[in-house]
Amino acid sequence: MSIGTRLYTMIKGEQVGEDSQGNVYYREKRSLAGHREKRWVLYDGKADASRVPSAWHSWLHHTTDSIPTDDIGRRWEWQKAHRPNMTGTANAYRPPGHLLKAGRRDAATGDYEPWQPT
Repeated sequence: MSIGTRLYTMIKGEQVGEDSQGNVYYREKRSLAGHREKRWVLYDGKADASRVPSAWHSWLHHTTDSIPTDDIGRRWEWQKAHRPNMTGTANAYRPPGHLLKAGRRDAATGDYEPWQPT
């Protein structure tokens, strides 16, 4: 986070909440008449938008005006816990045949028939 963001937050921001990952959410103290209030998040650590819980995401994007009381909101039993985005790291997903994963794909099985126009 830059010094400009910190100063803007200190001068114009009002803290409204914090999530379980340590991200802190703010809104504008005073918004101009006829304008939507500005809302933003200061991340705890590296800025990664995928770390914003869905309840806070809907508040940030003005889907709801009620400030979340918890991170979870509506949660289903099939939902998994958050995992950070591993793109660009050694732990990134690489499909079979990827150059960084030995570069070998499984042999073709012969069950593929190319489409031919009639």
